[in-house]
Amino acid sequence: MLNTAVKAARKAGAIINRASLDLDQLRVTSKGHADFVTEVDRAAEKVIIETLSQAYPDHGFIGEESGASHPSGASAETTWIIDPLDGTTNFIHGFPQYAVSIGCQQAGQITQAVIYDPSRNDLFTATRGRGAFLNDRRLRVSKRSRLKESLIGTGFPFRDFEKLEKYLQLFRRLTATTAGLRRPGAAALDLAYVAAGRLDGFFEYGLKPWDIAAGSLLIIEAGGLITDDLGGADYLTSGNVVCGTPKIFPQLLSMIQGGEAPAEDDPA
Repeated sequence: MLNTAVKAARKAGAIINRASLDLDQLRVTSKGHADFVTEVDRAAEKVIIETLSQAYPDHGFIGEESGASHPSGASAETTWIIDPLDGTTNFIHGFPQYAVSIGCQQAGQITQAVIYDPSRNDLFTATRGRGAFLNDRRLRVSKRSRLKESLIGTGFPFRDFEKLEKYLQLFRRLTATTAGLRRPGAAALDLAYVAAGRLDGFFEYGLKPWDIAAGSLLIIEAGGLITDDLGGADYLTSGNVVCGTPKIFPQLLSMIQGGEAPAEDDPA
């Protein structure tokens, strides 16, 4: 299954790379404030679903652009959760931080994950119980243990501004408590970066299942921790995500929940 998902992701990546050479010709549609879709998103999702459907005709799909679909007359036990181009706003501006994300859910668990960054040809993969990899190199989360030495990723609200004030307050606290915050604008790739040790933690509210599915398995298989903002396992449904290394995660979650910053000499 993983090999088929990789094949699908690379086909989508080829479409994205070709389009990136002539961004002025893109047809861009607004789905809402700062929320865009292009013909590239749709074409990439189409080729992913076609590739997976040919191999697994009885599987279902949840795609960002096409919604949920299942085989006629069947209730799919296996569902592929797809974001064909996470970071569309970055893409249409020529900012090279975007990715294809494909996760496979079976019996309520994500069992296969592919996140492909076509601009760098970085392929992140994971199979439940078999580890996470970047271009065939085994991934482990970073070994950092102090929040003040950590680089934390996040994503600020761009559709729903209800939590904006909470974000700004948390941004202020974390800026004073960490080595830095980053908001690259592609959540799936941010999660992959946590798995790869490029970020030590990540948090965001209001994500969609296709933003989270593949990245969550990468983090787990790389030895990291991931929950919702309440510390539970409901992140695919709630869209609220906190993750990080085993030592950084509890410190980050505590601060997000309003706790105190770790003491300066606390090696936690």
